[in-house]
Amino acid sequence: MRISVFGTGYLGATHAAGMAELGHEVIGVDIDPAKIERLQRGEVPFFEPGLPELLRKHVDSGRLRFTTDAAEAAEFADVHFIGVGTPQKKGENAADMRFVDAVIDTLAPLLTRPAVILGKSTVPVGTAARLAARVRELAPVGEQAELGWNPEFLREGFAVEDTLRPDRLVLGIDKAHPGRVEEVAREVYADAISRDTPFLTTDLATAELVKVSANAFLATKISFINAVAEVCEVTGADVADLADAIGHDVRIGRKFLGAGLGFGGGCLPKDIRAFMARAGELGVDQALTFLREVDNVNMRRRDHVVDLAAREVGGSLKGARIAVLGAAFKPNSDDVRDSPALDIAGRLHLAGSDVRVFDPEAMKNAEQVWPTLNFAESALTACLDVDLVIVATEWSEFRELDPMALKGRVTCPVVIDGRNCLPTEQWTDAGWRYIGLGRHAS
Repeated sequence: MRISVFGTGYLGATHAAGMAELGHEVIGVDIDPAKIERLQRGEVPFFEPGLPELLRKHVDSGRLRFTTDAAEAAEFADVHFIGVGTPQKKGENAADMRFVDAVIDTLAPLLTRPAVILGKSTVPVGTAARLAARVRELAPVGEQAELGWNPEFLREGFAVEDTLRPDRLVLGIDKAHPGRVEEVAREVYADAISRDTPFLTTDLATAELVKVSANAFLATKISFINAVAEVCEVTGADVADLADAIGHDVRIGRKFLGAGLGFGGGCLPKDIRAFMARAGELGVDQALTFLREVDNVNMRRRDHVVDLAAREVGGSLKGARIAVLGAAFKPNSDDVRDSPALDIAGRLHLAGSDVRVFDPEAMKNAEQVWPTLNFAESALTACLDVDLVIVATEWSEFRELDPMALKGRVTCPVVIDGRNCLPTEQWTDAGWRYIGLGRHAS
């Protein structure tokens, strides 16, 4: 099929390359000429394992190209995906819908033949119905321009796999104007469907809610175990052993029960806040009041690590030399949006500490957010002559550090394991004071 993807950020660029890999002819559209030039050269402007190879493969084959011209995309494609961002509004919890609305207002008037628009962006419930009506109003072909909602479930670090081999496909359809949306979507995803990937059709509102509900549940699970970690710390219990025990219950499961610094990134924090904001607009804000505490628990873990750091360096952070290993919000990503690691580094810096930061992939993005921090060339360089080491992102490189060799580089062998990812006994046997979150300090 001929497909366009509006938005070439993390979601859009990955989806465009994935669609090309599935055999479709694809054109990616963005208003940023510099980004389009890089993509057209086969360069990915962010870090995502496996994506550079996939992008270059299909740019070189001619199956994938990029443009800033929406009219070119409208003329080329019969299926149009919306993959632009819906960031949190400044000073509010609600989602900023300007970019999604701009795609519709630009694309719809250009649709002179039957077309299907499939939204992938995470939007407040009710958005798709509003946009479907807007498309019919603006498109020269009227009701032959149809809109469905097909939420994405990509995990950063695994986005290529999730695009090519999704664990489920969800399609929201305008029940009053069903048209060809399902037929077209099934053709787009024929490869996944042939491998028995669940294909779920719903109304538009349900499809929108599936995405934010999934993120709200995952955020709640993470904050739950972090709340329990707070209790473990004052009782002497070990949250890792506790999580292992309750994780054997198939109703609970072990995934996302890793206590630590909590969640960050460009999805979970802003999505749960937008979910709460939309519930308030709909008059059912009490239904999601619990998400406020989910958010509070998450942010409180960052406060806790800063407090722990102050305690370990003698009570005052001023003048303390601290290595923060990690800047991305999670490993296998260079995304520093709402990153707990970078937030903690920044807080320590503002408190007067000499902070040295290292991350395998996120250094450039971190420097743009916190240019006054000290950025090291390696983990070993970051740790030279420091009073405290904080592991804030669970990169395998940090998990595999040799604690005995590292001990010779630091002033004080004290480590705060903000992700509970280090082999505890190996570090304590090497003579380190090890502090895990929700675990026994040693």
